[in-house]
Amino acid sequence: MSNIRHALSTRRADDFAAWYQEVISAADLAEESGVRGCMVIKPWGYGIWERIQRLLDARIKAKGHDNCYFPIFIPLSNFEREAEHVEGFAKEMAVVTHHRLIADGEGGLIPDPEAKLEEPLVVRPTSETIIGDAMARWVQSWRDLPLLTNQWANVVRWEMRTRMFLRTSEFLWQEGHTAHETREQAQDHTMTMLEVYRACAEEDLAMPVVAGEKPENERFPGAVETWSIEAMMQDGKALQAGTSHYLGTNFAQASGIRYQDREGTQQLCHTTSWGVSTRMVGGVIMTHGDDDGLRVPPTIAPWQVVILPMLRDKPEDDALIAYCETLRDAMARQSALGEPVRVLLDLKPGKAAAKRWDWVRKGAPVIIEVGGRDMENGVVSLLRRDRLWAENGKPDFQAPSHSDASAQIGQLLEDIQHSLYDAARQFRDERITRGVTGFDEVEAHFTEGNCYPGWVEVQWSRPTGAELEAVVERLKALKLTIRNVPAGSAPADGTCIFGGGPAKERILLARAY
Repeated sequence: MSNIRHALSTRRADDFAAWYQEVISAADLAEESGVRGCMVIKPWGYGIWERIQRLLDARIKAKGHDNCYFPIFIPLSNFEREAEHVEGFAKEMAVVTHHRLIADGEGGLIPDPEAKLEEPLVVRPTSETIIGDAMARWVQSWRDLPLLTNQWANVVRWEMRTRMFLRTSEFLWQEGHTAHETREQAQDHTMTMLEVYRACAEEDLAMPVVAGEKPENERFPGAVETWSIEAMMQDGKALQAGTSHYLGTNFAQASGIRYQDREGTQQLCHTTSWGVSTRMVGGVIMTHGDDDGLRVPPTIAPWQVVILPMLRDKPEDDALIAYCETLRDAMARQSALGEPVRVLLDLKPGKAAAKRWDWVRKGAPVIIEVGGRDMENGVVSLLRRDRLWAENGKPDFQAPSHSDASAQIGQLLEDIQHSLYDAARQFRDERITRGVTGFDEVEAHFTEGNCYPGWVEVQWSRPTGAELEAVVERLKALKLTIRNVPAGSAPADGTCIFGGGPAKERILLARAY
């Protein structure tokens, strides 16, 4: 395979961070906007997000939620009601203080002193407080519960260190908010939505995840419990791909979300919130990308099949285009992964080989080239993006007949979806180190020349307060964090690697984005 010439200039093994940025550019996903930490999401990148959004939205609605929308501006006083919540977001809040600008006399603009707002407005970093106000109006009786809402929106968090899709000052997401009669009902819904996220990540994005509870220090500000799905990227780091929070009655108390129960007594609601964002696109890049660019799982690919006729600006081009149109139409009548196959006939000017590599970098699951000889023989030249190279170092083209390509495309796309998931899961499972019994082993694992060390499973006693802070500081020295307590993991049967006492549960340690 040494004679293979890859489509990117940077290899993952040489510089993973630079490779990630090159994929975003080469796959035409996004570009810098000119505002620090903000990005322009280009059509192919936004198309992937639209597919994720559509599929996840269907899953959310299937659980009984209705979509709504709330303002991007939130009065500062809303945040001040819940001290722990505002403290958690204070350093990231963008605040509007004036509603008009005036000329400064030197060719510039300044805030008009007479247009200062009576109360500063926070540009939405999350919506618990403003949605809590609405819930307090909408919920009066137990008959109004459960209240299940969701919104798709943009969010602003003024990040110090930004990276496209993974951590940006503005990003797109959905945030769900629900209110329930009892703790048990709210906790059950928290877990229901965690499972929705797991299913979306694994079944739609082909991204294997570990679902579990976050430790106390990693909870969402103001939450009683935070649960997450964690995915392993190809550099061994963890990506928190989604979170689901049981908020107890903290936000209900702050916002006055009360209901009259069946006995006529006023009770506080138990609330939840949960969300995933455009960082899922970054997760797809780092889970499935290779040294040729992006590989998009067929379920979320805007175009699953791209057909490239090898045009020569000659009269016979018309016949070749007609041949390709019949192929496109036949494939579009097929189904894959529960939907009609999405096929693009790319007739833009340019040589087919150059256009092929454009689509390779973008990660289209199936790329089909059709030349005059293919048409004469009744075949097509088909390339699977998940298996790009043959052993001879050349693109691994297959040559099915026109009819076979059409009839088999649905199964082929399903095979690619499963192939990407299986490869990512095998990669992850091989890089979770278990059986670690001492902190010295953790130190050695993450310091002794291990380029992509993956994750380590250890056992601990679930310390709290100052004891937990001491653990966090020890981990911080190695740039490690506690990812979560994996749901369904084997019971603890050893000693805590931090304090030496009896262990209560297993946790995953990793470097993370």
